[in-house]
Amino acid sequence: MKLLHIDSSILGGYSATRQLSVAIVDRYRQKHPDLDVISLDLAANPLPHLDGEALSFLGKDLTEDAASNKDLVAGAKALSDFKEADILVLGVPMYNFGIPSQLKAWIDRIAIAGQTFRYGANGVEGLAGGKTVILAVARGGIYSEGTPQAAFEHQVTYLKAVLGFLGVTDVKVIEAEGLAVNGGNDRPRILAEAESVIAAL
Repeated sequence: MKLLHIDSSILGGYSATRQLSVAIVDRYRQKHPDLDVISLDLAANPLPHLDGEALSFLGKDLTEDAASNKDLVAGAKALSDFKEADILVLGVPMYNFGIPSQLKAWIDRIAIAGQTFRYGANGVEGLAGGKTVILAVARGGIYSEGTPQAAFEHQVTYLKAVLGFLGVTDVKVIEAEGLAVNGGNDRPRILAEAESVIAAL
């Protein structure tokens, strides 16, 4: 079984999502000692945003010349790693109501017609089903459903929409929100509560 672990926070050791995503991966290792884990740090090793050249090679075998382009090779590997993974653990902070641009650049390398979805007679068909995705989500404010700020939440809603488009419906969310409320004094309690949910996975 293969697990793809992706972090996208730019906060290094202070990152709540990194703390939670590592705890999730450790939990899966406990349950599956033979687990094959591939890690991708999109802050330390970001994928470039799509340009015309990268777009022309999405989902295709690289030519000999293109194979010397490290950005194109990295994009092709991102797609391959995603397709081969049985489990994905994504560390996803909220930046300005949405996901980090580094994570969006990764999504642009895996959401490819003919590879992870296709258009058929009945509309869109996701081709990446059968995977389990665990989102380790953190927010400074409170944006969950039913709150006054819920309309600004374009983090989990966006990722669930994209993953569903690709055929991935088994999505679990480990959420730590309100980390900056009350001067950040509640942060230890909020993270501890999220880790207790992880321990029960």
